[in-house]
Amino acid sequence: MTSQFYRSIPAFFKGIALFTPGGDLIYCIDPDKKGRWHLNLCSAIQDALELPEPPHFLVPCYTATLDRWFDARAQQVRVFAETYPPVFRYRSLLNRVFEAGDLVWQIAPSQEICDPMILENYRSQFPQLWENHDLVMRYEPVPPPQSAAPVSPYPQGYVLRLFVSGYSAATARILQNLHALLEQSLDSPYTLKVIDIFKHPEQAESDQISATPTLIKVYPRPVRRIVGNLDDADRVLRLLGALDEGRQE
Repeated sequence: MTSQFYRSIPAFFKGIALFTPGGDLIYCIDPDKKGRWHLNLCSAIQDALELPEPPHFLVPCYTATLDRWFDARAQQVRVFAETYPPVFRYRSLLNRVFEAGDLVWQIAPSQEICDPMILENYRSQFPQLWENHDLVMRYEPVPPPQSAAPVSPYPQGYVLRLFVSGYSAATARILQNLHALLEQSLDSPYTLKVIDIFKHPEQAESDQISATPTLIKVYPRPVRRIVGNLDDADRVLRLLGALDEGRQE
């Protein structure tokens, strides 16, 4: 497939890139910085490579983010650029698609869920992802219709912690389901940190973890948690306050 490079990128934007293990790339540019496009990019890769389902397990391990904004207080342009270790080698390509010149990229802290042995479990189901199709594609979302829905009261987004006992295919499945639910249900950005209680016992003790998996909503207040089964979508949404907000409308 012929690579496509787009110009006329806005001065200030958030760019999100999703790679495949084989080196294909799909990315988007969000000038409003109100969207979270990982779910959309996974679906776009599914369509482009004819996959059986969206490869949510690529998030966050095969992602990169560039944020360019104007700091009014300092009266200067700020740029934040970060990639996860598996895609750091593609920073020159990222600079091209985001028209970023010779921008220096940071490496995001590695997460245990990005262990190659865990990701390798998906290879037999998604062999196309480990092949290179020379795909470089910009995702162009269709603008949603105007809605009367209120603006989220949490402009800073959600801060979540997921405590697990080691990393396995079951952990990967939980993460995949959580990311899909959060992308579909939240109107604010979110941060989900995965913490292995065996590697970080002090953090588990600090958050009073008695069993795994445990999902904690750290922000916005109040702090809430779910212990055990995370497959109940309504239960997770109640933790986030999303269902409560819906009932108050």
